[in-house]
This record gives sequence, C-alpha cells and structure tokens, in this order.
Amino acid sequence: MSSANFVAAQQRVLERRRRREAEAHGRLADQQRSSVTNHPAVQRLPYPLNTLPQSGFSLWDAIKGREGTRPAFRVGQVDAELLDEELLGLLKGQVGEALKYFGAHLRDDWSNEIQLALRAILFKLSIWDHDASYGAALQSLKYVDSRSKGPVYSTPTKLQKSLYGLLTVGGRYAWDKWENWLINQEGGYEEPSQEVRSLGRITNLLSTTHSIAAFASFLVFLVNGHYRTLVDRLLRMRLTPPSAQASREVSFEYLNRQLVWHAFTEFLLFLLPLVGISRWRRWVSRAWRKAMSAIRTSTDDDDDVNEKQGELSFLPERTCAICYKATDENTATENEVMASSGGISGSAHTDITNPYETIPCGCVYCFVCIVQKLEGEEGEGWVCLRCGELVKKCKPWNGDVLEETRRPSSSGKIVGFAVDDTVSNSSKQEHENAVDAE
Repeated sequence: MSSANFVAAQQRVLERRRRREAEAHGRLADQQRSSVTNHPAVQRLPYPLNTLPQSGFSLWDAIKGREGTRPAFRVGQVDAELLDEELLGLLKGQVGEALKYFGAHLRDDWSNEIQLALRAILFKLSIWDHDASYGAALQSLKYVDSRSKGPVYSTPTKLQKSLYGLLTVGGRYAWDKWENWLINQEGGYEEPSQEVRSLGRITNLLSTTHSIAAFASFLVFLVNGHYRTLVDRLLRMRLTPPSAQASREVSFEYLNRQLVWHAFTEFLLFLLPLVGISRWRRWVSRAWRKAMSAIRTSTDDDDDVNEKQGELSFLPERTCAICYKATDENTATENEVMASSGGISGSAHTDITNPYETIPCGCVYCFVCIVQKLEGEEGEGWVCLRCGELVKKCKPWNGDVLEETRRPSSSGKIVGFAVDDTVSNSSKQEHENAVDAE
C-alpha cells in the first residue's frame, strides 16, 4: 500500500469516528431534553427539590456506567474468588494433616497463624508478582488500575498492591484474633466487665456496617461489573480480561464427569441395600476360608487334629482376640508378637471384660465384641479367631466361679443358731465363777 492510500484510509477512519461521536452526542442531548428532570413541573419546584431528580439520574449513570464488563466476566470474577477460597482451604487441610504428627492441638491452636502464612504466600506469588490471583488467572483475568485514563489500563501500583495485601492478609488476621479474644472474654466463668461488653457492641456494629457496605458494593458490581469486593472499590483495582478480544470459554468436561460420578454413586447407594452385598461378601469369605482350610488339612495330615487353626490362636487367654485385631491390626502374626515385647501380648485395652464363651468351641471373648460379631452375621455364623470354628451362639463364661461343696447331713435337717460372742464369753465366765465358789 502506498503512502497516499494509507493517509486516505486514516482520514476515512477518523471521519467515521467523528461521525459516531456526533451521533452519540446527539442521542445524549435528545435524552436530556426528554428527561424527567427537564419537565416544566419539576423546574417550578423550590431550589432543593428541583435538583433531586437530576442528582438521582446522575448517581444512576455513575453506578451503571458505560465501561462495565460484560455479564460473562462478572461471573468469572465471582468464580475467581471462590477458587481462591477453595485453594486456601485445600492448603490449610494439607498443613493440618502434616501438623497432626507433632500434636493434634497444633492445628486448632495455630489456625489463625496458619491462615496468615498461607494468605501471605499466595499473595506474594500471585497478586504481587503477576497482578492476578490463581483463581483470576484460571478465569483469564488480571488486576488493573482503574484510575488510569486511556484505551489501555495500567497495572496496579506497588502502593495499591501493598494496601491490598495489608487489608486482605493482615486485616483478616487481626480481625479474627480480635473476635477470638472477645469470645474468650465473654465466654468465661466470670461475668465480663463493662469495657468488654462495650467493645463487643462496637465490634458487632462494625461487623454489621461492613456487611451492609459489602452487600451494597456487590449489588453495584452486579449492575456495572467494575469492582468485585469492597477492598477493590476502595483501592480502585478491578479485574479485567487481558485483551479486548478475550472471550470466556467454559469447559463443561469436568462438570460432566462430576455429574456422571455423582449419579453413579447415588445409584450404588440405592442398589447395594437391595442386593445385600454384605451377605454375598460373607458367603465368599466363608467359601474362601473353607477352601484354605481344606488345603491346609490335605497338606498337614500329620498334625494334631485338635490343634487350633484360628489366625489369632497364639494369643493368651486373658486377651480378647476381637479387641486385639481391632487395635493392633499391623501385628497379627505369632512370630511378630513373640519378637516384640518378649512374647507377651495384650494390654488393658485388649483384656477380656465381662467374658462370654462361644458355642460349641468354648473360646472366651468380651460380651460386647462377640455379640456385635454374631449380630452382624445375621444368624449365618461367625468364624472364631482362635480355633476357626463356626460360631452362632454364646453364653456367660463361668470358668472363674467356684461353687462351695457342702457335705450332706445324715438327719436331713440342719439347724443353726447365731450366738453373740460377747454373750457366750460372759456366760462362760459366770459358770467358772460358780464352780470356784462351790
């Protein structure tokens, strides 16, 4: 293209732009002339009243604006905030799982400090370095300084980002610690002081005011899509797409997978109780045990037939095999038990309490343990852990009850009298005195 043709093209573009601006000014003038504020009845009102409609329309125009984002990007901004909160929750859960090995109380006692450290790290690696949080980056959005005038917005200044981090990271931590302190002061055994009650009322007022202001700011955001949160509105930072040609493309592949998986799990939850999967599982496990028992019997013909074949037959009699298996599943073999603790297994947690013996093998277990096992098998029998026999009933164990055997009387009747020792001694002394006197 020659230089003359290029200059002519530029002039045509400028002419079309001037024509569009003139048409826009003409439409705006027509709207102002037909507006309610220019009605003669409104103009005849006294001074403070005739300016109210104009102020109201000006405020509405400022709220609505002509530079707002499209509704699709408003949804993206809200989704970005939700994704950031989900990421913070996931990281907090991972840190809590790591700290449980140092003490279960650390996760609860240092919850606010953990959130402070995680928010500070995320802020440094996302907004401070790349002008966008991780959720905003997933939605193809980034923060810009809305104070800049021009076709291209500039990135937020360091002062804006510093204040943003101070309010969202340090401010949340300070507010959470303040609320926890007030709860501890008001929830103690002693009556809170007058100063604490006054501080509690002021805190509730500030919290309510902030909630109302945030709700109003969010309503304005729904109208024009400028500022997602109250902090963004105060700092004049807004989320915008990186280019004017950006389009929000949503992939529903993950959502489809989630829907299919939830439908499948709900179907299984409905079907499994009808099928009776527990009964089939018991039948398969019983058949497997019988097969393994037959194989062991065929290979060990020389062994004693009365020898116990249960998986926990090596435990001492005072130990409940069910309790032991529930509390010490990792040490389930005889060699490991004999190697550890000098061959002595069991503890106060695994000792038999309220002993009951099984029928017909006579092995002793805790009453609660054996009843739960027999009830769970629904009358089909439970395999004893000590001897491997099939158990369906149990009864109280009387092995430690010693009954006194009495020698039968020749007359068939036994008559006994209770005699006080003091009375018998006094009568004996009187008898001896009488004999001496004679």
